[in-house]
Amino acid sequence: MSRNPAVPRHVAIVMDGNGRWAKKRFLPRFFGHKAGVDTLVKVIDACAERGVEYLTVFAFSSENWKRPEDEVSGLMGLVLVAVTKYLAKLAKDGVKIVIVGDREAVSDRLRAAWAEAEEATKHNTRITLSVAFNYGGRWDVVQAARQAVRDGLPPEAVTEQALSDRMAMRHAPDPDLFIRTGGEVRISNFLLWQVAYSELVFTDCLWPDFDAAQLDAALADYAGRERRFGAVSPGAT
Repeated sequence: MSRNPAVPRHVAIVMDGNGRWAKKRFLPRFFGHKAGVDTLVKVIDACAERGVEYLTVFAFSSENWKRPEDEVSGLMGLVLVAVTKYLAKLAKDGVKIVIVGDREAVSDRLRAAWAEAEEATKHNTRITLSVAFNYGGRWDVVQAARQAVRDGLPPEAVTEQALSDRMAMRHAPDPDLFIRTGGEVRISNFLLWQVAYSELVFTDCLWPDFDAAQLDAALADYAGRERRFGAVSPGAT
C-alpha cells in the first residue's frame, strides 16, 4: 500500500517548555518534565495513527548537563520511572524504541533501562521512537568522522553517505518535519546533519500542552509546503 505523501514519514520534535509550564502553575520544574513524559506517550500514539513511521524526540541534550544538579538528577530518575510505567504499553502498542546519544556519561542503571526498552521492543514495526538522550548534533558528526577514521577510510572515501552510515540516526531516514514547541525559534544542536532539508515548524505551545490538535496543525502546515530539496518548481522561470 502506497503511503500518503502529505504525511511526513519522519517527525522530529524538540520538546521545549516543560519548566515554564510548571512555573506557570507554581510547581517545581520536575513536575513539568513529568507532565512532558505523559504528553510524549500520547503524541507517539497520535503520530502512529496518522501514518508517521518514525518519531525522534530531543529528551536531553549534551548541553543540558549545565542545568542545576537537582534538575539533572531528577531527569535521570524520571527516565527510570518512565521505562517502568510505560514500557509495557509501548511494547504492546507496537512501538520500537531506539536510544541515540553518548551513553558513556550516564549511570549503569540508566544504560540497563535503555537496553531493556530496546530489547523489549526491537521487533515492533508500528512506529520507531528514537529518544535522543545526551545527544548533540555536533557530537554526532564528530563521532561519525572518528568512526570513519577508525574504519580506515581514505580521504576520498569520506563522502556524505559514508558519514550518514555512521551517524547515531543511521537507522532512520532524515526527518521530513521538525517541530519545536515552547516558542523558541532555533534548532539547538539537534540533528544538525539530518535536518538539512526538513520543513521547520515552531509553535508557542508549551510541550505538556501539545496534543493531537497541535500535531494536526503542524501536519497541515507541512502538507501545504512544496519540498524542492534545492531544485526549482516545475515551470518556474
